[in-house]
Amino acid sequence: MSAVENDIDLKKVGLELMFLTPEKCSREGGISAVELSKALEMPLDTVKKKLKILLDKEIIRVYGINPKLWKFDEFKFQKMDEDDEVYRLLCNFDDVDFDRYFSYN
Repeated sequence: MSAVENDIDLKKVGLELMFLTPEKCSREGGISAVELSKALEMPLDTVKKKLKILLDKEIIRVYGINPKLWKFDEFKFQKMDEDDEVYRLLCNFDDVDFDRYFSYN
């Protein structure tokens, strides 16, 4: 396994964006890095580095300038190569607590 496939922080950021609902956003266009950092209880610099990786893979989009809002791009994610290490990381649900993302009321 590569370093990316073991990157827990990258997986947390990616899954948080993947399962982001409008109710979790303070703005309609997505979530800011600061909000994401607080939600994940992760240092802002770490979140920004992981956002850059996902942006380079073109599976998230960024809107605006100040603040930048981040949003998952499901269409581009579905078009990714299944052998891509980021794709495999985000599709591995073995250790995912879905209660974090969904409400079963």
